[in-house]
Amino acid sequence: MSAMAEAVYGAVHRPLDRSARVHVAGGRGLVGSAVRRHLVHEGFTDVLGPGSDELDLRDRSAVSRWFASNRPDVVVLAAARVGGIRANATLPTEFLSDNLRIQVNVLDAAREQSVQRLLFLGSSCIYPKYADQPVREEALLTGPLEPTNDAYAIAKIAGITQVRAVRRQYGLPWICAMPTNLYGPGDNFHPEHSHVLPSLIRRFHEARMSGARRVVNWGTGTPRREFLHVDDLARACLHLLEHYDADGPVNVGTGSDLTIRETAELVAEVVGYQGDVEWDADQPDGTPRKMLDVSRLTALGWAPRIGLREGLAQTYAWYVEHLGSRALRH
Repeated sequence: MSAMAEAVYGAVHRPLDRSARVHVAGGRGLVGSAVRRHLVHEGFTDVLGPGSDELDLRDRSAVSRWFASNRPDVVVLAAARVGGIRANATLPTEFLSDNLRIQVNVLDAAREQSVQRLLFLGSSCIYPKYADQPVREEALLTGPLEPTNDAYAIAKIAGITQVRAVRRQYGLPWICAMPTNLYGPGDNFHPEHSHVLPSLIRRFHEARMSGARRVVNWGTGTPRREFLHVDDLARACLHLLEHYDADGPVNVGTGSDLTIRETAELVAEVVGYQGDVEWDADQPDGTPRKMLDVSRLTALGWAPRIGLREGLAQTYAWYVEHLGSRALRH
């Protein structure tokens, strides 16, 4: 990569010591579990990821004590309170409060311990509702947010700002990544609080098993969405930790999208549902289109590997295998 490209993209080549202690905050969730799996696969021997039953990241004193006791070398902040359009629209106070507390507690504790490498994971919802497509990182704070998830977005924007502030004030090489819509094994399949893909998987599976002839989905089906398998995100996280060091966030996605209607048709095909599909246009659509410009990440040498159909089949198989088990959050 040329010197100009390195200056623009913050390219570095800084392999992480495989014996370094890595703390994956939110290590039991969809993203955190995938990150932990990938790190172990890549030879890391000291990967920590306590669950919320062991460490409540909203408890500032507990987080500070944990960091002082365990002293991680690297932190991946994947912990967050997340949910689909209904959860975000009906619980904005909790989404704002919980995520702000988690982020501030972890970032402050990491700074107190002078953690030298930290990756903060945000979300594509940080960008304006009507941002030019595909969305470049520079679109941040250039327009109003989607009202149904503005509280969550504001919390994530605060996290980005804190990481940038730490870089500026303390000189620590911390970075931010903004994933697109994620899915995969270990997702949340709750009927009201899940994101669109697990929600569709559950809905079509239950309809097929019950013999229902009709499934009704929210909205018009016309918004366009981009989907990334969580294992691809995990690969991107390590790639960024080893190849990126700059102030701005980096988008993580596939660079392609499809309509929610097309998504539903694909899920129905994977699940084997053959009944009718209807759309409730009285329910909100959310942002009309949200596809990320991933040129900054591809310039750093990364590309996704898991196609949507393959990823959906894998996720559905996991869902069926774990029906009725504690592993399935439903």
